Amino acid sequence: MCKLKESNEKIKGKEGNWVRGMKFSGEVGVENTKFLTASHANLKLWILRAITTLLLWTCIIQLVALGEVWGPNLLKSWPSCSSPPDVYTESNVSLTRREMLLPPKRVYKNNGYLVVSCNGGLNQMRAAICDMVAIARHLNVTLIVPELDKTSFWADPSDFQDIFDVDHFISSLWDEVRILKELPPRLKRKVELGMFYKLPPISWSNISYYHQKILPLLKKHKVVHLNRTDARLANNGLPFEIQKLRCRVNFHSLRFTARIEELGRKVVRTLRQNGPFLVLHLRYEMDMLSFSGCTRGCSNEEVDELTRMRYANPWWKEKAIDSELKRREGLCPLTPEEAALVLTALGIDHNVQIYIAAGAIYGGERRLRHLAAAFPNIVRKENLLEPSELLFFRDHSSQMAALDYLVSLESDFFVPTYDGNMAKVVEGHRRYLGFKKTILLDRKVLINLIDQHENGSLIWDEFSSTIKEVHANRTGCPKSRVVISDKPKVEDYFYANPQECLQPADEALSS
Repeated sequence: MCKLKESNEKIKGKEGNWVRGMKFSGEVGVENTKFLTASHANLKLWILRAITTLLLWTCIIQLVALGEVWGPNLLKSWPSCSSPPDVYTESNVSLTRREMLLPPKRVYKNNGYLVVSCNGGLNQMRAAICDMVAIARHLNVTLIVPELDKTSFWADPSDFQDIFDVDHFISSLWDEVRILKELPPRLKRKVELGMFYKLPPISWSNISYYHQKILPLLKKHKVVHLNRTDARLANNGLPFEIQKLRCRVNFHSLRFTARIEELGRKVVRTLRQNGPFLVLHLRYEMDMLSFSGCTRGCSNEEVDELTRMRYANPWWKEKAIDSELKRREGLCPLTPEEAALVLTALGIDHNVQIYIAAGAIYGGERRLRHLAAAFPNIVRKENLLEPSELLFFRDHSSQMAALDYLVSLESDFFVPTYDGNMAKVVEGHRRYLGFKKTILLDRKVLINLIDQHENGSLIWDEFSSTIKEVHANRTGCPKSRVVISDKPKVEDYFYANPQECLQPADEALSS
């Protein structure tokens, strides 16, 4: 009986424990439900706080971005003469960072699509691109990335993206004009069927010409193709914002490709290791001599070759040319021999490095003999770079010219022997970079002095002192652009002296 009673008590004890266990589990279930409900509420609250924080952070970023653009210093990202920006230091900026720096996209009613075909060499096309962006902006149209000339004397097959950073070009002008790499498919098919309007605009035109003549064509045909774009916008008499935009495109948006910039920096580093250097833009090349009819120092065979080339080129209107008369008028590029004489007369150190920024010199080493004798440290990109580094640029003269352009910007002195497009555009860019020294030769005066010296009527000391005196104020210093309203081809070129973009020089201009 005792054992049975003890057994029953054990069973009751176990049941009691089980019951107590069941009761405990029920309490846990209730408490778990309460805990889950509380956790769910906390999760909702956390998500709400996270979303609110994210929205606030986004608003702060947008406000900061707007402050960057619309703040009191409205033009701080634009050209500044007092603290000139390095045009080529943004190449290492990541895409994400660039997107963060993009200004607000400009929204406007699109009046059509502008297709442009540039003509001429690199710097002629460069200026034309700047003009076409300004025109597209003020007509409220979409600009298609410009087509580059492939049919000129140089026959360079390079496309826009082979020379310029096309993505930077598009994104850097995001707040001014919409730029596409190609027409939308529907319009592209229309163009392929010839359903568009094509014309060369009138040279040196005011913006009113484009509003009155080109804009109606855009609205009617949707696509207008301007097939010649050099010097199609006036130098002067344009609204201030147009001049500013031309500068912005030229000095900020037209950045060369990473490959070209890398080689340009390498050439400059190599030159700098050996001290200061002078860039001589020696425009004594076959195309220039044939075009201008300048044959000073050429053999009879060379004269005949240049003449045949001029007559064979339908775009060059002037055919029969008096070479000596043109030279006396100062309309010929200096010969290498004349360049050596002038640099010596100016007092240039004979040991300074002289970088020749040019293509093949007509007559080769024979014509460079006097220059090399006077200045033995003559170098070219072909001497400073490995053949393998230049292999990619072979038969791409515009890309080679881009290398020379970069080196010319960085030189201690820039001396062009002819006032062609590269000389003018580099001159203007150097003005923008802080009025870096550019010796602008007065060829008409120089030719007269050179002839007098060579015939013995002007001794060396007088010859040298006169040349120094003539060029004392021709070094790229601040000055007002010369305006000749009825002769736009003769007046000072905008891209040689974009004075509207050189604000810190106002006091110098007034004096």
